[in-house]
Amino acid sequence: MLSLLLAILPIAVIVVMLIVFKKPAHTSGIVGWLAVSLVAFFFFQTSGEVILRSTAAGFIKSFSVSLIVATSLLQMAYMEKTGALKRIIIFIKTLACDNKAVQIMMINIGFGTLMVAVGATPVSLLPPILIAMGYSTYVAIALPAIGYDALCTYALLGAPIVVFVDIANSFLGQGNEITLSQAGSIFYMFLPVVSTLIGFCMLWIVGKWQGIKDGFIPVVVTGLTISVVAYFTNHYDNLVVLTGVLSGLAVIVVMILYLKLTGKKIIDKSRLTPEERAYEKEYPLWKAIMPWMLLIVLILALNLPKESFDYLYRTLTLSIPGLSADGKPIATRALWNAYTWIVVSVLISIPFMRPTAKQLKETVAVWWRRAPKPFFSAAIFFAIGEVMNMSGYNMASNLNAALPKTLAPSMVKVLADYSSQVFHDAYGAIVSFIGLFGGFITGSEASTIAMFAKYTMTTAKNLDWGITGLIIVTAGVAFGGGLASVISPAKLQNAAASIDKLGEENKVIRVAFIFSLILCAATALVVLALLKWFV
Repeated sequence: MLSLLLAILPIAVIVVMLIVFKKPAHTSGIVGWLAVSLVAFFFFQTSGEVILRSTAAGFIKSFSVSLIVATSLLQMAYMEKTGALKRIIIFIKTLACDNKAVQIMMINIGFGTLMVAVGATPVSLLPPILIAMGYSTYVAIALPAIGYDALCTYALLGAPIVVFVDIANSFLGQGNEITLSQAGSIFYMFLPVVSTLIGFCMLWIVGKWQGIKDGFIPVVVTGLTISVVAYFTNHYDNLVVLTGVLSGLAVIVVMILYLKLTGKKIIDKSRLTPEERAYEKEYPLWKAIMPWMLLIVLILALNLPKESFDYLYRTLTLSIPGLSADGKPIATRALWNAYTWIVVSVLISIPFMRPTAKQLKETVAVWWRRAPKPFFSAAIFFAIGEVMNMSGYNMASNLNAALPKTLAPSMVKVLADYSSQVFHDAYGAIVSFIGLFGGFITGSEASTIAMFAKYTMTTAKNLDWGITGLIIVTAGVAFGGGLASVISPAKLQNAAASIDKLGEENKVIRVAFIFSLILCAATALVVLALLKWFV
């Protein structure tokens, strides 16, 4: 029991920092890292070298998330300062004005998931658009926060599922590795339920039960569209990471077809002010979307041909050797990961967009002000997870095979052993809520996976659920972590700040909390159904 309390202590410290002292994620993360390091050192017999190596390894493993966050903020600052973002907002404001349900599906799920898939931030981008379209402050904050969760695991070009596969393969060991498509063939099964329910949640926010009744067909069509696209993409390694991009595009196309079939206008420019009309003529739309368009083309070009995907993802991993405590090289895949190509897309777009020297200078200044804290917040929770995973590890065993691999049970093993003894087969019913909790404290699904995946997999191993069961329960944690975006203080504050309404997010979080519990309960039912079917 003492070991259990000590293993939980660092997590409890982070929660207290966030909720009681209302500290931001990066500050809470630093205190949490200090707590986990002290517990690992004094009570789990972990050497200082293992703690420092694990911390460094955690930071590097976070690059698929933290660097995407940093580079996407650079891209957004660039588009904001060059006026591209303003032009895009004007265009989106004219879409599907005669059908609110279609408009919500097209903008918040279609466009929202497409943007978050390539690294943009819907909670910053969409609230001003929704305000301009006549939605209330409450709705403008709530919809972007919940809408892009429709494909939570496939945000940032599938970064969460890539993180999961890397952790799973480290856990399973050589000879038992799983592929992206093996993981994806389980993960995508959550989407029909999660995506459809999120659509209904958004309609309820806008129009309560009448909104659900009026938009029933568009929501069901949206859910089916995502499910069909995800079914196809998740059967091929090179397409898994494109699920968010292709699903977002598909939802937009299908909603346009729905408008055509129902005789509604797709674009209505009568909603624009004279100033907006003048800016529309002055600034071509193709020029405004150039960075995103280039990024999507680059990502498709690298991943659609299986040969290029295999080379960049499997062969040219650009691994960093000798840093982690267990001696395993850390794959960066720097030429495959999206952060490289976000920067490249910005650079290539410069001759087309022709920004002034002042605009470029302002871009760098804004980026430097915005990026460090989110970057660090993403990285520190990976470091915390790595220290938890490696606590008790015996580095001397790398040099002498006769020595035991561990000096004491790790914090993760203590948590897993206790969970399997207490919950038994009911463990599948709680994993999504563990993910929700993880997503709340870390603010990121990928960080949730980094912190809790090994614990979840160890518990599944204790329960003899096999590799498939291991994937199922960790997928439950992942989706729970993704669904936490709707109650993440940082994301809701970001949405409120983008329309200068800080404080209004408190009204949203009360309702959002209920939705998050409902969605996690639905996710838990999917976990239990899949366990019963496959395990």
